[in-house]
Amino acid sequence: MSAPRGALLTLLALAGPAPAVAQAWQCRVPRVVAVPPLPAPDGPQRLATGASAISGYTLALSWSPEFCRDHRSDPASATQCSGRSGRFGFILHGLWPEGTGGQWPQWCAASQPSAEALRGALCITPSPTLLVHEWAKHGSCMAKRPEDYFAKASSLTGALQFPDMARLSRKDALTAGDLRAAMVAANPGLRPSAIRVQASAGGWLQEMHLCLSASFRPDPCSRPGLPDGAPLKVWRSF
Repeated sequence: MSAPRGALLTLLALAGPAPAVAQAWQCRVPRVVAVPPLPAPDGPQRLATGASAISGYTLALSWSPEFCRDHRSDPASATQCSGRSGRFGFILHGLWPEGTGGQWPQWCAASQPSAEALRGALCITPSPTLLVHEWAKHGSCMAKRPEDYFAKASSLTGALQFPDMARLSRKDALTAGDLRAAMVAANPGLRPSAIRVQASAGGWLQEMHLCLSASFRPDPCSRPGLPDGAPLKVWRSF
C-alpha cells in the first residue's frame, strides 16, 4: 500500500512505479467498468505555457468516510461508498498542476480513457467519473495519455504512509496541526508547511493537500488552509 519509511523524498522526486492503492482495505475492482464520457469544461482552457506554465503540483487527498457519510446510498458513488468494493480512508482526489502566475493549466487536449486504464486506478480513486474528470481537467495538461497521468498520481500516493486515523479521531481537542504532525511523523522528510488541511463549515476533515515543487518534492503551500490551532473532527466509519 505504501513505500518504506524514510524513502518519501526519493520516491516523490522519482515518482517510480508503486501499487495503485491509496488507503484502501480489501479493494475489489469491478470486472466491468463503464467509461463515463469526457466532461464538459467548467472553465476556460489554459495551456501549460506563459502564466499557466507548470510551477508545481498539488496532490489532493480526500477523506472518504466524510464524503460517504452523505453518499452511501448514492448509486453514482457505489464503488467508493457502498462497501461492495472495499473500504477507503484517504483516496486520491487528483494530481493538479499549478501555474507560475496563479493561472493553473486546465482543460488541455484529452483523449478518452480506456476501461482498463480506469480499472487500474480504481483502488486509488474509487470513482470512474472522478477519474475521467481529473484526467480531462488536470492530467491532460501534464501527460499525453491518461495511463501516464494515473501512473504518476499512483506512484506519488503510493510513496506515502498514513497515520492511524481511527486513533487520531479519538484524540481530545484534535487540531489541524495534530494531523500535520501525524503525517510528518509517518513520513520523514515531509514538512508541515507542505500540508494543507481543509474541513467543512462544521470542522469535519474533508481533504488534505500535499504541495509539491515542479520536481515533485514537498514544497510550502501558497495557501495554507486551516491553521495549526484550528479544531478538527474526523468522521470514521470503521
